Amino acid sequence: MMRFFERLYKEEEGQGLVEYALIIALIAVALIVAIKPLREAIAAVFNDISTKLTEGTGDGGES
Repeated sequence: MMRFFERLYKEEEGQGLVEYALIIALIAVALIVAIKPLREAIAAVFNDISTKLTEGTGDGGES
């Protein structure tokens, strides 16, 4: 049983895959953290556009 653990410890196969997975996970977390504050700002822009389209601009329809 000890030989199994020694061999497992010495094997480096799959180490690169784990490193890539950790990098991808870190990027995903960073994107989620960055997008959360932007979500409200983007929603506000679209709400403003929607309001202006439904109410009109008040200048006779010409921009």
